[in-house]
Amino acid sequence: MGSSTGDDAAVYRISDSQALVVTLDFFPPIVDDPWFYGAISAANAISDVYAMGGKPFLALNIVCFPENLPTSILSEIQKGGQDKADEAGVIIVGGHTIKDEEPKYGMAVLGFIEPGKQVRNTGARLGDKLILTKPIGTGLITTASKRDLVSPGILSGALESMLRLNREASEAMVKVGVNACTDISGFGLLGHLKRMLIGSGMSATVDFSQVPLLEGTWSLADQGIFPGGTESNIEYVNAVVSWDYSLSVASKFILCDPQTSGGLLISVHSSKSEELLADLRLSGNSEATVIGEVSSEKAVGQLIQVVK
Repeated sequence: MGSSTGDDAAVYRISDSQALVVTLDFFPPIVDDPWFYGAISAANAISDVYAMGGKPFLALNIVCFPENLPTSILSEIQKGGQDKADEAGVIIVGGHTIKDEEPKYGMAVLGFIEPGKQVRNTGARLGDKLILTKPIGTGLITTASKRDLVSPGILSGALESMLRLNREASEAMVKVGVNACTDISGFGLLGHLKRMLIGSGMSATVDFSQVPLLEGTWSLADQGIFPGGTESNIEYVNAVVSWDYSLSVASKFILCDPQTSGGLLISVHSSKSEELLADLRLSGNSEATVIGEVSSEKAVGQLIQVVK
């Protein structure tokens, strides 16, 4: 499978019955606690395999670490990654560490899938429902946390969301059968939707009132607390988005908030959407919601209509 559509992972066919799903992701700390940082980084890296409908089984650690920090911090980061890998049934078989001025941690991850059964980000069809499995807002909340502007309860909710594996959501979508999927990370909700729609040759409508938000997201957005990547995300989608005139600036920024270890965005035939929602909610994704639909074939210059 090529890289032209920006799928979440590569798929390499080994035989008629087996293929490898291959991905890699790592980033600097988004939270102060080293264990949470390691665990979230691992969940984020493994998520790309789940987005393709695969089953992760093996990983390699990727580490950059400063000489002036105690190695006990690195041990906690790697313990967080190991604990999350254990939860996912993934074996960490090694990795590589280099010296750097800023810590960075993540994983290269391998998964298995049957050839032809991978869920790509390019198969959305007219009339599909768009389902988001996790609330958004992690970028705002972790940015506010770094500035000591968020309560422990708000931060805890974001941590819980980022730590949750997309395993059950992936299994539910594979069981039901869906047309397209991508996981939501650094490009924000609309950025990842844009890539799905371009690859599918479709446009879509998103109902902002239906998009699930983490507790505290609205308050922080109203204060103008956003990570640096939000403005570039808005620039990335602005030319292809038709915004409802009544949407606030904060609303637009929320939809472009860079996520870490976000949920899956799934395009599913309308006749299967209720079954998928039921399965998602039974498997622990209680906030899974229909946030819009694939509304037409791609219009020139306009892919996404955001309504309120």
